[in-house]
Amino acid sequence: MIAALFGRKLIMPTLVVALAAAVMIGLGLWQLRRAEWKEDLLARYRTAASLPPIAWPAAPAGGDLPLFRRATGTCLEVVGRRAIAGESADGEPGFAHIAECRTGAEGPGMAVVIGWSKAPDAGASWRGGPVSGIIAPDRKALMRLVATVPVAGLAAVAPPSLDAIPNNHRGYALQWFLFAAAAVVIYLLAVRQRVKRP
Repeated sequence: MIAALFGRKLIMPTLVVALAAAVMIGLGLWQLRRAEWKEDLLARYRTAASLPPIAWPAAPAGGDLPLFRRATGTCLEVVGRRAIAGESADGEPGFAHIAECRTGAEGPGMAVVIGWSKAPDAGASWRGGPVSGIIAPDRKALMRLVATVPVAGLAAVAPPSLDAIPNNHRGYALQWFLFAAAAVVIYLLAVRQRVKRP
């Protein structure tokens, strides 16, 4: 069939373009599924933000992190410190200060964002104590507690926001579908030019 329409020399290029277009369409459909998953995740986070506070979890139950949930915990001892790029509650760029805490023998500990400053070495005087805040994702410790009230000498850090979690999967899906359509159209135009040639 393909040979009759385009000639034997076009069978392989046609199959390659068809396969590439199919892969791009598949990627677009995958991105649509990812968009639905992300929408469900964001809905769960919105619900978590309105639930009553919990005690700092020693380990996530059921594999799901209780992100954006209000929580309280006690830092028995500060065993490490780090500063990462962060914004103040007023939106000013600087450093968010994180204290790595020991919470007891039962768990892996707790990372606490104790406040914000312009300098990366501030906040070293805090030795621990009770903390209340919002659970946020953390690249190193999976989750961290962002203190609602900063410790002495630091300013309030910007609270975790769902607006910081992008959901652009539908846009990516549209791009893949457009790439597939463009590949097919360009190939058909090329074939048309070849067929027109004497």
